[in-house]
Amino acid sequence: MSSERAGYTVTMFVVDVGPSMAKIRTHDPEGSELTHELTNLQWGLQFVKLKVQEMIFNGRKTDQCGVILFGSDKTRNIVSKKQGGYERVEEYIPIAQPNAGTLAKLDALEPTEEAGDALDALIVAMETQEAYLGKKKWTRNVVVVTDGENPIEVKDLKGIVRRLKDLQIRLTVVGIDFDDDTLPFEEEDKSDIKAENERWYTEVVNRLNPKPTVDDEDSDTEQKNKEEGTYAPTAFIGTCELALREISRPEVKVTKSTLKGTTLRLGDNDSRPEEAMQINIKTSKCTARSMPKSWKKFGPRDQGKGKKKGKTDKKKPKQPVEGSETEDSEDEKMDVDDESAVEEDENGVPKKVTYVQLKMDTEYYVDPRDHNSDDEDGDVKMEEPEEDEGLSNKVDPALEQVAKDDLVKGFKYGTTYVPCPDGQFDRLPAKEGIDICGFFPKKNFRRELSMGEVQYIWGDPKDPMQEVAVSSIAQAMYEKGVMAIARWVTTENKDPKMGVLSPYIGTDVDCLLWVGMPFADDVRKYTFASLDNLVSKKGEEITEHPYIPTEKQLEAMDNFVDNMDLMDAGDKDEEGNRGPWFETPLSYNPAIHRIKQAQFHAAVTSDLATNPLPPPHPELLKYWDPPRPALKRSRDAVEKCQLEFKVKEVPKKVAKTRKDGHVHAKDDDDDILLLDAKPRASQATKAEPVSSPDKGKSKAAEDSETEDESEDEAAAKTKPKSTPPPKNGPSNPLPTPARSLSPQIDPGRAPGRIIGSTRPLADFKTNVACGEAVSKAVEDMGAVITEIVLKPFASRRNAELLECLEVLRETCLKKDEIDAWNTFIEELCEKCTSEPGNRQFWDEVRKVGRKLSLISDQEAEENGGTSTVSHAKADEFLA
Repeated sequence: MSSERAGYTVTMFVVDVGPSMAKIRTHDPEGSELTHELTNLQWGLQFVKLKVQEMIFNGRKTDQCGVILFGSDKTRNIVSKKQGGYERVEEYIPIAQPNAGTLAKLDALEPTEEAGDALDALIVAMETQEAYLGKKKWTRNVVVVTDGENPIEVKDLKGIVRRLKDLQIRLTVVGIDFDDDTLPFEEEDKSDIKAENERWYTEVVNRLNPKPTVDDEDSDTEQKNKEEGTYAPTAFIGTCELALREISRPEVKVTKSTLKGTTLRLGDNDSRPEEAMQINIKTSKCTARSMPKSWKKFGPRDQGKGKKKGKTDKKKPKQPVEGSETEDSEDEKMDVDDESAVEEDENGVPKKVTYVQLKMDTEYYVDPRDHNSDDEDGDVKMEEPEEDEGLSNKVDPALEQVAKDDLVKGFKYGTTYVPCPDGQFDRLPAKEGIDICGFFPKKNFRRELSMGEVQYIWGDPKDPMQEVAVSSIAQAMYEKGVMAIARWVTTENKDPKMGVLSPYIGTDVDCLLWVGMPFADDVRKYTFASLDNLVSKKGEEITEHPYIPTEKQLEAMDNFVDNMDLMDAGDKDEEGNRGPWFETPLSYNPAIHRIKQAQFHAAVTSDLATNPLPPPHPELLKYWDPPRPALKRSRDAVEKCQLEFKVKEVPKKVAKTRKDGHVHAKDDDDDILLLDAKPRASQATKAEPVSSPDKGKSKAAEDSETEDESEDEAAAKTKPKSTPPPKNGPSNPLPTPARSLSPQIDPGRAPGRIIGSTRPLADFKTNVACGEAVSKAVEDMGAVITEIVLKPFASRRNAELLECLEVLRETCLKKDEIDAWNTFIEELCEKCTSEPGNRQFWDEVRKVGRKLSLISDQEAEENGGTSTVSHAKADEFLA
């Protein structure tokens, strides 16, 4: 992605406010119903307001905009003043840095009764921009928002295109319901005027864009030109739906960083200059941390007049007082009507409440009393009293308030404080520049030590010899496979920073990358007890324990980790090979982009109840769910891990009855976790009180003891001597706790299956909804259907079985179990048509037709899967 200069841009929005823009729309171009009705003008202004909000959000004074209207009731523009004509074109908002007033003016726009000429408005926008900028080398953008329903008087197309190119203007045409192959969208019953206008706009855009530099016979012409940097479109046209979708897409802004000069040194230039090297370099940011916009707190101004109604908050921030240092300026005030806290004058007439930004007010106190506290620091615990105590200092009446100027900054050293009147101790002398301290093999670098932002280290562009020197160092480090430890002092006598230098070999330039590292004192080393080496209290090594994995468990976990590899779980390329699933440049921070989306939406929405915040952009949720290929291939590994580790769902504990008959209230999430589980009446009403702490020892305490004791010793302490400990194994599982709830077993469910014959469809839907055993559910569903079909009197359940087949086929198609369905339906056909079989049921399947046939390759491709069955074979299967 090419970088551009931040700011220094003037964008002219040319908006159509003609009568055709008053058309009401209730659905978007894709057919989805809108949350509320909009006119075409409001629909197009959404794009304009989003662009304006982006400028306000960035807060650059050099990012400016203006609005030109055509079809307006007024004629007011610089071209009409000079030479006349250009009627019904109005300069609605002059070029300036946008603010909240700009959005308010856009919201006030309404369609008019007479149309205007879009070409006249385009010329006025160009000339207004040229008159404002003059010879300034700023980026010039013109955005046209129209539905194309009004005639355009085309005078000189070549002259318009030539003028746009001479001024180097980037033209963007946002059409209401324009045809767009990217979306894709094509409007039906389009008027002749709109079709002709679309062709004219498309012709202008095509003429503005540069022509490809290679032969048109090459199918990859445009892509190659983009990669080589020889093709950069300067004009765009698209439908409003696509423009709104693209502008709401999260993206990382790439801008040029300012070059700062410094020196790169290798060796001791003061003592041994003949053995040292000094290079003039430039540094710039490679990465920069992005943070969400901070929130500001506002509160009603306390003017000492009237009394507020309603409840008050005891912990509310301190109210700013007029004339004090905490009072805001006039431009930071907000006058709003607040129904919950209405201020009244002497006559009881409600007044507007003035809101101002709250600021922190800090006060300092000294405790002169002697304290004999056990605390080694002798700190006094200070609590905030209630408001009705009326204390002068709001903390403790014995404390003495002191001014900030009377305080001396100090640093804690052990149990004492070392005063530092200047606020900091004398700095060690440090020379500005970057000093290379040494080199080390790249394989020895610990990735977790890389902290902070990355910086580019370039040779001075004005001195080729310096560029060659930096390139030589980078090439040598790259060939030797080493990195360098460097000490960076940004300005003279500043605190030094330690970092690491890494070579970067590009196609056009070689440079170094610098990233900060922590000092040795900042690295904390923590030690933990061994997880696989347990010793009992007797000093004996324990080899078998629930915390020590077996060989089968290790093998099952290794297989699961290998199957969840994401390096080949992405989309397929042209050759059919899957690439990596996760791409760092396409992974966005929801905390930044979602908050930004919420701020933008609330800024232009008066009623959030009728127009709620739209859902996040799909790109923001791209990596929230694991990839389907990895989930599919790891199903067997997951089942193997569940079997080896004996993974079971733990039901919620039943609240125990107290002696006084009271029980704890049930939480909202105290529902049974096991599927189809129903509580027993005896367990729901009966509970055994705990007679003593020893007898009622929790299971957590038992588990903690086994870390130092063997399993047999722990079991002997917690169980009666007359009851031998049970042996763990598949045939003799661990006993169920007395207070847990047991699920109701389906009598029609065979051992090892998750689908029963009593209500197979409900069991199947429940297991598929969990999403963890889809393959097992499909396999068991097919086996249950086959068993029921071949049983006597199966005709009584034909309707139920046909419904099961339809749901099973749809699930296999969407969950990529296509081969399983095709194999199952072929086997079912063979068993039903052979003796004794069930030809009557198969005739019912044939009557349903294509919905229960084989899944063809076309159906599979539409749903993101693959199939070896052709479309013709699927049609002939039930014929």
